[in-house]
Amino acid sequence: MENARNFYIDGKWVAPTDGRDFDVIDPSTEEATATISLGGQADTDAAVAAARAAFPTWRLSSKAERVELMESILDVYMRRSDEMGEAISREMGAPIEMSKVQQSGTGSFHLKAFIQSLKDFEFEGSLRAGEDDTHIIHEPIGVCALITPWNWPMNQITLKVIPALATGCTMILKPSEQSPLSAILFTEIMHEAGVPAGVYNMLNGDGPGVGSQLSAHKDVDMVSFTGSTRAGRAITIAAAETIKRVSLELGGKGANIVFADADPKAVAQGIARCFNNTGQSCNAPTRMLVERSRYDEAVTQAIDAANAISVNAASETGQHIGPLVSQMQFDKVQDLIQKGIDEGANLVAGGVGRPEGLNRGFFVKPTVFADCNNDMNIMREEVFGPVLSMMAFDTEEDAIAIANDTDYGLTNYIQTSDPEKARRVARAVRSGMVDINGKGRGAGSPFGGMKQSGNGREGGKWGLDEFLEVRAIGGWPVE
Repeated sequence: MENARNFYIDGKWVAPTDGRDFDVIDPSTEEATATISLGGQADTDAAVAAARAAFPTWRLSSKAERVELMESILDVYMRRSDEMGEAISREMGAPIEMSKVQQSGTGSFHLKAFIQSLKDFEFEGSLRAGEDDTHIIHEPIGVCALITPWNWPMNQITLKVIPALATGCTMILKPSEQSPLSAILFTEIMHEAGVPAGVYNMLNGDGPGVGSQLSAHKDVDMVSFTGSTRAGRAITIAAAETIKRVSLELGGKGANIVFADADPKAVAQGIARCFNNTGQSCNAPTRMLVERSRYDEAVTQAIDAANAISVNAASETGQHIGPLVSQMQFDKVQDLIQKGIDEGANLVAGGVGRPEGLNRGFFVKPTVFADCNNDMNIMREEVFGPVLSMMAFDTEEDAIAIANDTDYGLTNYIQTSDPEKARRVARAVRSGMVDINGKGRGAGSPFGGMKQSGNGREGGKWGLDEFLEVRAIGGWPVE
């Protein structure tokens, strides 16, 4: 990749001022697939200065200009969509077919949704009918640091970059150093689409380096971060000195509540959703709570579904899951599987070690634990691997209590054929999002959580609101 070692600052690809080499590892082979540069303070300062200089002009751009630019970005993105899927597959191990459809597809999905949301968005208007002399203005917050994770690179990059652009903000993107190739390609797309110099900047770096520097920088007005709850705490502390806005989308430990009257395919579908992307999704339904009268049957169905899942290299075609992203992630998941065994959970599928025939690469066996309780680590910690924990419940009230007994509150799932029960439980579980009977949420709906899952909302008009200041002006002259 031509620009692998460079940063994009003020509309140009530039060599690092304060950089050091970092190998990007192919998770399927454990070998370097590219070498990038990690930036330092001088690079961070240059990127922030470029964004700060571009803000006075870009904030005054019209909605029509921004829509036109976003449509240009979408056109270029669509032309390079397969290339994007290939980059993501190499860097973080998503199977190539899944990567081209799901991983790359999230980028165009969010671009289209934000274009429509921006067209519908009103930046100015009166407080209410009859009070036209009180005027409300939504204006861009300023320079934004956008820090994104490795697990769904284009999903998170477009959920931050595009609304920041749409609202008139300028920005610095710091992608995960473990999945930087897709961000470099995305930056080439932004350049080709004609984003004005300084409006969008990108530099690679790690969390303790560039991530911390951006979070604490006096000329950054907002930090939008997606990643671990631990890192979210550190960013919040770093940002507190300058009282900048911090938007966080953090971890999850979703409960999938399967009532006795659920669809017969609910368990198998829950396994598929849990293990998609090799379980590396913050909104994965990793706790399956099953009504006791159906529990034994559900465990058998989960065993069959897990054992039917194949594991293979990301470069191979076909329906399978790939490796975890890194040695660190592999070690963490192996440790949590062992903890589940040690704590007395009933291991009914998978377990520690690599799948048979895969002796190299960060591959994990699709794993299911039955007969868990909510005190176990595997029921409380975000595993971020292909691991499902199952537990029985007796009543609707028990199911709600177990689902809510967690530090997280991102996504919960409900499976029942009773519409009133579905509505009742959806209102009772404490999470930013709920999916009922496998039905996902529409384009432009808000993505975000409660409690230690974060405090932001991404997507649609809510995603635009994240990057706006609201001003109220009294005595506005009325024509």
